[in-house]
Amino acid sequence: MDQIPVARPAVGQDEISAVTSVLESGMLASGARVEEFEKKFADFCGSTYAVAVNNGTAALHAALLAADIGPDDEVIVPAFTFFATASAVAMCGAKPVFADVDESTFNILPQQIEERVTKKTRAVIGVHLFGQPCDIQSVQECCESHNLKFIEDAAQAHGAVYKGQKVGGFGDFGCFSFYATKNMITGEGGMVTTSDKGYNGRLRLIINHGQSEKYLHTCLGYNYRMTDISAALGIVQLKRLEKFNLRRRKNAEFYNANLSVRGLVTPATTSDVSHVYHQYVVRLTEEFPLIRADFMEYLKSKGIGSAVHYPIPLHRQPLFGLDNNPDSCPVSTRLAGSVLSLPVHPLLDQKELAYICDTINRVK
Repeated sequence: MDQIPVARPAVGQDEISAVTSVLESGMLASGARVEEFEKKFADFCGSTYAVAVNNGTAALHAALLAADIGPDDEVIVPAFTFFATASAVAMCGAKPVFADVDESTFNILPQQIEERVTKKTRAVIGVHLFGQPCDIQSVQECCESHNLKFIEDAAQAHGAVYKGQKVGGFGDFGCFSFYATKNMITGEGGMVTTSDKGYNGRLRLIINHGQSEKYLHTCLGYNYRMTDISAALGIVQLKRLEKFNLRRRKNAEFYNANLSVRGLVTPATTSDVSHVYHQYVVRLTEEFPLIRADFMEYLKSKGIGSAVHYPIPLHRQPLFGLDNNPDSCPVSTRLAGSVLSLPVHPLLDQKELAYICDTINRVK
């Protein structure tokens, strides 16, 4: 059997034709395709507006700037997530304040947010990690009680559902990434959703050099625009997203039903969400027969890709002060040392899924 990668982009002839059409049109920068993609994505998420950008980090940065986050402000973020969630805060000159996460869902604990609110706190970023929505209602209630902005980091959760509504339509802002391994892709790219007219206008200034009209710059902005090439790819991918997500869920269900080795904990989901499994992340307990590094080598020797998302919690990153206090976010620290991502992408076939499960269940 060939190597089974942990991620594989699902791109077909429709995507190729859409991109070719843009190339042949001569309109390669931000134009009609971007406008179309924005409208369709806003409709998909249930938000009034969507602003396309060139990557997910830019989406977070632009949202924070639109919320007027700056020096001396604090933003509460989970300690266990991708680096950009916190680095975007630092890019505004603000301070990321780290909260611990739930050991089962990997998402931010609302009670930890309450404990970390200070006079300087201006916002909370709730990450829907690995495709599972965080406890949105509790986070929203906390934000409302302290007059904080709520930003959804939905970079890994396109199409995920919380209590009947898609993520990206709950917070003041929803931030998405379309990187090449995500549930839907544009190669590089991102989107900010909002239902606030003022935020929409401010976002459009921020991503286009602060221009209120051509060559008239009214605020500090950036070149965060998406190209029509990326948008054309995104429009096709959005049409296929629900099918992709269904395949991911079925793959995850197969793992849940067939992985049986001692000491391996499969992902937990809450009853009020629809998980879209950007990653299928297991935890290895002390009862598991191998340490994680040896297990990954074993999988590699059998032609199975795996990855660690993420090996260093954010509060222990040197940029943010290297907090080695064992009482600081202990769950995030424990997860960083015990999680492992298995292939769950929609191009897996039943034979590959069965082979992966059989290979793992043979570990002794």
